[in-house]
This record gives sequence, structure tokens and C-alpha cells, in this order.
Amino acid sequence: MARIKRPSPDDIRTLRRALHEDVEAGGLSVSETVRRMREVMGLSQARFGQVFGLTPRQVWELEAGAANPTLATLTRLGKPFGFQVGFMLRSHAGNRLEPRTRVGEVSST
Repeated sequence: MARIKRPSPDDIRTLRRALHEDVEAGGLSVSETVRRMREVMGLSQARFGQVFGLTPRQVWELEAGAANPTLATLTRLGKPFGFQVGFMLRSHAGNRLEPRTRVGEVSST
């Protein structure tokens, strides 16, 4: 099994800051976020699973985008990073929300 090099405290701060910025920008999938959280911690998939009560296979599936994690699992994973599970609006036009047509209305575009 390959050994994972534990990041230095400065590296951890830099990686955490970048992760928070990317999550806040909304550009990461759950699988990418989980992988980056594990890398920030400097843990193998097996060790990450032990820490969070998951099997190595569950961690692999999460990182591969093949898992369907529960709310409890996502909450447990996000807590050390200050993340909450919730809904976010997706913008299709920069930071502005596009107007939506309600049922029964006709769009002018």
C-alpha cells in the first residue's frame, strides 16, 4: 500500500483555503470535495474511512462519484471543514439568477 505524505501545517492551511474557496464558488462535485478533504488531511482512503466510520470501498465509491451517501454521512464528513449540507442555487448567467417562467406564463425570450 502506498504511503501518503502528510502535508505540512502551511500546506494544510493553503489546501483548506483553496478547498473552501472552490466549494464556495460552487465548482466542485461531492466526489471531488471528498477527495480533496482526504488529501488535505493527508490520509489514505483506508485511513480516511476509519476516521469517519466508512469502509475503504465506500470512500472509493464516494470519490468516484458512484456512491449515494446519506445526509448523516455527508454531515459527518463536512463537519471538520465547517461545511453544511444544503441546497444552493445554481446560476447560469454569472452571479445573476436568470428569470424563470412560472407554469401558465409565456416567456418573452
